[in-house]
Amino acid sequence: MSVTELAGYVDLIPWHRFGYCASNNEIYKAITGYQRVHILDFSTTHCMQWPTFIDALAKNPEGPPSLRITVPFCRPHVPPMVNVSIHEVGLRLGNFAKFRDVPFEFNIIGNTGPTPAELSDESYSFHFEAMLSLLNPTTLNLREDEALVINCQNWLRYLSDDRKGSRQSHSLRDAFLNIIKGFNPRIVLLVDEDCDLSASSLTSRITTCFNHLWIPFDALETFLPKDNGQRAEFESDIGQKIENIISFEGHQRIERLECGVQMSQRMKNVGYLSVPFCDETVREVKGLLDEHASGWGMKREEGMLVLTWKGNSCVFATAWVPCEIRDHVGMDASLP
Repeated sequence: MSVTELAGYVDLIPWHRFGYCASNNEIYKAITGYQRVHILDFSTTHCMQWPTFIDALAKNPEGPPSLRITVPFCRPHVPPMVNVSIHEVGLRLGNFAKFRDVPFEFNIIGNTGPTPAELSDESYSFHFEAMLSLLNPTTLNLREDEALVINCQNWLRYLSDDRKGSRQSHSLRDAFLNIIKGFNPRIVLLVDEDCDLSASSLTSRITTCFNHLWIPFDALETFLPKDNGQRAEFESDIGQKIENIISFEGHQRIERLECGVQMSQRMKNVGYLSVPFCDETVREVKGLLDEHASGWGMKREEGMLVLTWKGNSCVFATAWVPCEIRDHVGMDASLP
């Protein structure tokens, strides 16, 4: 896709914008009072989340803080794909931030080696593992005067949860969560599809696919005519996901979603505390959903916000802080 086509893809249904809206509002609240903000953005979204956030910073009555966004060079080779490099994405964000008078810096982790498209399936898993070695305060240039934010949008599902296949004592997924917890971030945002596709049983994965992935097909049926070329492309992307889930095993099966309840328990096991979404965030998300056709809704569930289609769970959003931060500042668990 071109960047313009990607914007249209994001705006078509609130599948992605739901997570952007919920996360951005909580990030804005968590960084209040800081003059410098650093966001580590682990996502598959090509930074589509950040123009709205930059715009919100520009409207700060006390003036915008400086914003630094760091992204990994390594990205899962999954839709949506765009025809510009991550460097070009950074330049475009920088131009927008300059237009809005927000001091801005864009950094890329591990800006060397082959692209994900050039890697074999087997070596691709190792590429993620190698990237973890770059996640340290020195490489990331973490600064004590910055409010650090960790943003994970549709990311953790691609980190292996297989302990046998990992060179570390923990799974790649838990290792990642432990590493970022050690950075003492102000807040960690996790957004992903609310579906469990991690089972080893093929029968279970087929059943779960059927019970969950009818939703995007049904939404596209509602909003785009059958002869629409864009719809055919979107449906092809969903088909690629289904194929990976039911046809591959080992490193070749990269779609390993956990539902929101499972992910929340994982976060607690690793040492995080949940941050409930504030009423203002709920109002913002409801306002977003009002822009779309009826059928879309939202519910609160065990500290999560969950996007729904015709009452069925689609995407969950959660916010977290390391337990050590709560213990250190003695804050109530309902506050960031």
